[in-house]
Amino acid sequence: MPRTWLTDRFELDVPVVGAPMAGVSDGRLAAAVSAAGALGMFGVPANASGSWVSEQAAVAAASGRPYGIGLMAWVLADDRAQLDAVLDARPALVSVSYGDFAPYVEPLRRAGIVVATQAGTTDEARAAERAGVDVVVARGGEGGGHGRDEVATLPLLQNVLDAVDVPVLAAGGIATARGLAAVLAAGAQGGWVGTAFLGCAETTLSEPALRRVLAASETDTAYGRVFDVAQRLGWPPEFGGRALRNAFFERWHGREEELGVDEAARAELAAARRDGDFDTAYVYAGQAVGLIESPHPAADVVASFAGADELLRRFA
Repeated sequence: MPRTWLTDRFELDVPVVGAPMAGVSDGRLAAAVSAAGALGMFGVPANASGSWVSEQAAVAAASGRPYGIGLMAWVLADDRAQLDAVLDARPALVSVSYGDFAPYVEPLRRAGIVVATQAGTTDEARAAERAGVDVVVARGGEGGGHGRDEVATLPLLQNVLDAVDVPVLAAGGIATARGLAAVLAAGAQGGWVGTAFLGCAETTLSEPALRRVLAASETDTAYGRVFDVAQRLGWPPEFGGRALRNAFFERWHGREEELGVDEAARAELAAARRDGDFDTAYVYAGQAVGLIESPHPAADVVASFAGADELLRRFA
């Protein structure tokens, strides 16, 4: 594989970061991705305690390889317990995004941690560089989970590479060696990959959720705020989420104001999550979900990205 800032900084075999998918990637998946030669991360859910972060960090660190943790800035504003646990754990990389992330950059860097921020526009990337982050993640709207839906990965990546001087990783729609080769050829230092790992046994997805992922095509996702509004989560409104389209989303998309005061719908979603009913409950996934056809261990997914090397040599 080509050597990049990402591989050199973290001593990786493959220039791939396993995206911090809150509620899907915990310490087990992070450890498996890192052990396979990429950089594994786990995402911290909004309601996670500091002790949960510490427990998962210990699991991730057991691989003996560098790993990372993903934080949501809008959560840290009201409770520093997650941040304090991360500072104690001292992972190699921390991404802090979605909200006012600037106050957390220097405390993390003083602890010797590389700091990343996910940017959905070129202006966000510039702001991240001004705030002192070490690396910007240019996240296109086709990516799964939360973020902006204003610019696709390739247009965003091209703009961001010209706009900032810090290293740039590409996120959104990268699920195979072809996708990784494309963003490396454009100038990214690596791929920030989430959806490709949804089919791995090391995730926390239930069997019914996994079946939904494996059955989905590239057109089966939808972007919006329905699931956040129904749960009364405090996500800033500019950051919706991309998930597998289902009946609950179709019923409430465009009716978010009404949904925000409908307690029956809130209870319906909570019950569906408990019962594994994914006609109502959600599975966050990006447009690359159609490329996941069968379950594979995380190590196999990481290994599949090594094919980017041959593609880059072929077209050099």
